[in-house]
Amino acid sequence: MAAEFDLIVIGSGPGGYVAAIRASQLGLKTAIVEREHLGGICLNWRCIPTKALLKSGEKYESLSHLKDYGLSADKVGFDFDAIIQRSRGVAKQLNQGVGFLMKKHKIEVIEGNARLDKGRDAPKVIIALAKGGERTIEAKSVILAVGARARALPQIGLEADGERIWAYREAMVPRFMPKSIVVIGSGAIGIEFGSFYRALGAEVTVVEAVDRIMPVEDEEISKAAQKAFEKRGMKFRTGARVTKVTKGKAGVEVAIEVRAKAETLSAEVCISAVGITANTDGIGLETLGVNLDRGHVKTGSHGETGVKGLYAIGDCAGAPWLAHKASHEGIHVVEHIAGQKAATLHSPIAGCTYAQPQVASVGLTEQAAKAGGLAVRVGRFPFRVNGKAIASGETEGFVKTIFDAKTGALIGAHMIGAEVTEMIQGYVTAITLEATEEEMHGIVYPHPTMSEAMHEASLDAYGRVLHI
Repeated sequence: MAAEFDLIVIGSGPGGYVAAIRASQLGLKTAIVEREHLGGICLNWRCIPTKALLKSGEKYESLSHLKDYGLSADKVGFDFDAIIQRSRGVAKQLNQGVGFLMKKHKIEVIEGNARLDKGRDAPKVIIALAKGGERTIEAKSVILAVGARARALPQIGLEADGERIWAYREAMVPRFMPKSIVVIGSGAIGIEFGSFYRALGAEVTVVEAVDRIMPVEDEEISKAAQKAFEKRGMKFRTGARVTKVTKGKAGVEVAIEVRAKAETLSAEVCISAVGITANTDGIGLETLGVNLDRGHVKTGSHGETGVKGLYAIGDCAGAPWLAHKASHEGIHVVEHIAGQKAATLHSPIAGCTYAQPQVASVGLTEQAAKAGGLAVRVGRFPFRVNGKAIASGETEGFVKTIFDAKTGALIGAHMIGAEVTEMIQGYVTAITLEATEEEMHGIVYPHPTMSEAMHEASLDAYGRVLHI
């Protein structure tokens, strides 16, 4: 019996649904299996709705600075329930948009839980249908885009209960606005939720196991970010190991150990942001012989798993756990399946944190470049002397560039400040196109824009900075 589909995609997050669309564009008969909501965790519970929350927090925080712009307002306040409902409305709108795209591209959407078993061209997909019953489908190729979920540490009591201990889902739709929060983990998730709740007035303490916050970022950026967040009232305990989380009727106590000294932090709520766990359990991967690394699928240069016809993309295939990385991998794998020459699977991927201020980066940090034996030239430019930043009242932060001193290639860029998550793509493009200092210096930036700081940071690496 011939395969019913050319491609089956399991999971409809930003990796899965984009892969399905690209497959349809290339003429592949495609089905997508989703157990919950089209758009996956990113669209429904993480990337998009958190940005709606953060924008509300940013707008509210900006009201305290109206005097700086010659403005005033009376009876400033917020409706917490309305903020949450706006965020959910944004997610619903985009969820419906994905549904429209599936219909437009004639992709069959099957609602239910999938598991894999041995098949002919690729593993067959057995679906426990959401409406009841079971359906088995086969295809020439199958892409796993099953994503990941919040990591729990039940051995120390760090497990979301929706009341006193929250993971990202609970923090998205809280039952109340907490007066105090302990956030465990200072990656993007922890910092973003800490930033949002602090903007609305909560007392926020962030606990980080290593000796600085946002440890994946360049060390200079990390230190600048901590100072900026502390200026807004956030507190930090770095180099702190969480030993026990204890729930009570009125709140939670978080026992930590800092340099062999025990401390206890108390708050109404604890937000767990200690990482993620791939959704690879219970879907038959072990039976098929798929190689896993701490729960994540090990893949080759085209997303292949080692099992005939089976590919994996996105969070379930390992770091970086970012939506745009998943989408890129999905497109690459589909084009490979279709016999096309696909763009490199490992293109430069930017990391973005949408706090106040924002943080964005791509490529090597200064520390990583030096640890790899590279001689580097480093440039910096502060927003405090950028014309647009001064006019906008957004002078916090700076841009940092890293060039290979031998070849002149741009190998890293790191930014902190207003809207840097929008600006970082310029550096992503430059690194992808293997730009050197000659190309970076020759680019004409519009004036006045905050992006001019990107030009100046590149000039500064070679002693040519103009405005400082």
